[in-house]
Amino acid sequence: MTQPSSRNLYKTIPGLLVSVFFLWYTFRGISFEQIRSLRLVHPVWIVGVLAFTCASYTLRCVRWTRMMRSTGARFPVCARVLMTSLAANNILPFRIGDIMRVFTYAGDIGASSSVILSTVILEKLLDIFVLVLLFVVFMGPGVNPHSRLTAEVLLGISSAGLLIVILGARTLEPIIRRFFVRLHKNTGHTSKLQKIEHWLLLALDCMRKIGIAGSFLLLIQSFVIWTCEGMIFVSAARLIDLAVDHIGPWQAVSVANLSYLIPSSPGAIGTFEWAVKTSLVSHGAREPLGALYGLALHAWLLISVTGAGGILFLIHRIRIHNHTPLLEEIETLPAEMP
Repeated sequence: MTQPSSRNLYKTIPGLLVSVFFLWYTFRGISFEQIRSLRLVHPVWIVGVLAFTCASYTLRCVRWTRMMRSTGARFPVCARVLMTSLAANNILPFRIGDIMRVFTYAGDIGASSSVILSTVILEKLLDIFVLVLLFVVFMGPGVNPHSRLTAEVLLGISSAGLLIVILGARTLEPIIRRFFVRLHKNTGHTSKLQKIEHWLLLALDCMRKIGIAGSFLLLIQSFVIWTCEGMIFVSAARLIDLAVDHIGPWQAVSVANLSYLIPSSPGAIGTFEWAVKTSLVSHGAREPLGALYGLALHAWLLISVTGAGGILFLIHRIRIHNHTPLLEEIETLPAEMP
């Protein structure tokens, strides 16, 4: 094993330990008999799970195609690249799928890596805003007042930030440039400061090209995407006849996806299940069934998204006669973001 590979392996160990801890914490006290008791009580809701999964990820591809419209990228290429990157994120550490989207597939899309990076930043910003909003709207009555206040403050900050970026991208760019010039004079030209400035300016440049009307359309698309994602959770709850109130699955979708921010193994294994169980129990679900629901749903999302992205990845490699092993391609990627 090469030295870089060994270092990367050691870097993944803390994340794996985090996942193991959350899995143990989530499923402690659950017996094998309780696992076997899980049943598909209303099979007709399988249609809902399938349909809303397809809708959610198709709309993600549509949204990213719109972000890349200025480059002339077409939907089939954007859909393949996005789904491949999501699949890679589920099975490889360090968000390598996003790094591959920025660097490996820049030539396929016909755009520079910096342009793609700016759309990835915008995509994450939109998703986090919608998820925090869902979290605040669907918080259970038993939520700690301090947690509620923290969530509302985060929503206010994210809302203000998103509105400022959407409405004032052209105005903000010279202000940010002057701010970092003064900051560099006081602290020196550190690489981290230069990277932060570079990423902020890229995001603002992307927003300026998309325009105010286009940005609001992307925000609306993001709400539709997460509505479809929430309906996956609702359909799965109906499928197993989960005893929970009507807002439980909606809080679960927000907390579960925000759990990806917790450093863990690829695919947020462990943290996702813990987040779903905690959310559902606060809305009346029994702990064993809430935990098993989270495990089954997470398995479906990982298998479906990774499977779809993997199939598109293999079809493309066969079509272009690329026989380079994937791990060799990953070794050529930059060690960190530009």
